[in-house]
Amino acid sequence: MRSRLSKMENEDSVERCFADDDFFGSLPEGFVAKALSLTSPRDACRLSLVSSLFRSAAEWDAVWETFLPFDYQKIVSEAEDGGCSLSFSSKKQLYLRLCDHPLIIDGGNKSFSLDKKTGKKCYMLAARDLSIVWGDTPRYWRWISSPESRFSEVAELISVCWFEVHGRISTSMLSPNTTYVAFIVFKSTSETYGFEYQPAEVSIGISGLETQTQTVLLEPESEERRRYPVVPRRRMGMFHRRHLPNHPVVVPVNTHSSKGPKQREDGWLEIELGEYYIKKGEKGELEMSMTEVKGGNWKGGLLIQGIEIRPKPCKS
Repeated sequence: MRSRLSKMENEDSVERCFADDDFFGSLPEGFVAKALSLTSPRDACRLSLVSSLFRSAAEWDAVWETFLPFDYQKIVSEAEDGGCSLSFSSKKQLYLRLCDHPLIIDGGNKSFSLDKKTGKKCYMLAARDLSIVWGDTPRYWRWISSPESRFSEVAELISVCWFEVHGRISTSMLSPNTTYVAFIVFKSTSETYGFEYQPAEVSIGISGLETQTQTVLLEPESEERRRYPVVPRRRMGMFHRRHLPNHPVVVPVNTHSSKGPKQREDGWLEIELGEYYIKKGEKGELEMSMTEVKGGNWKGGLLIQGIEIRPKPCKS
């Protein structure tokens, strides 16, 4: 009895599959393509697995044209080579190319790419496009080339006691109705020093208006050092005065609000500067910054590639 029921259920399942195939096969491909264009790049790729009809419709240029930014042609034309290096046979291929290979624009001062899951715009501001206090003073900063950077130059911190970096981008360049997260992209070297105990302050917001501020740690081991600080023993007497530090070591009490650097796929490190929701039609400049001016100690040894602004990942 059970075997008969199982056989009947299998037959029903096969019949339903054939019925589904017949149903999907009867739909006009243009109708399916239009429906896919109303979803997202991620959903379009998933739905292409439904049937051969969906797979074919998911390749239409009309579908991927809707996933590209409305001004993508203007952006591509601003590339260093005028977009000549972008060879593609379909809009889907162009979309994927812009996701995987950032396009250098604005005279080499910015890069542009797309978020693969959503098609939202992503930008990185090169170090040359940032406002760096003392950045043009060779005694404190110098500009060097790095084969690991997407830009021709990166900023190398020689030594400063006043560390301050700002970046700005027009909100009109970003995708509307999107929460963006900004990151400073940098590298520590064997010569990095001065960031062990004092956290940096980071902020994000519309220029001229109130901004969100928090603290971050630039050194990966800083959290342990701050949790278990080694406080120099104060020695008394004239023979020990020269061993005293020239400035106090600042050890903040709050060890829970700071965030540390994370490794990127390209080998660089990044630290979040904050997030901001871009409303449709919002005008102004989104300003991001990182400063360390309270400790008073000298610091150096960092390489800064730029500030990246990308959409906040959606929880799926």
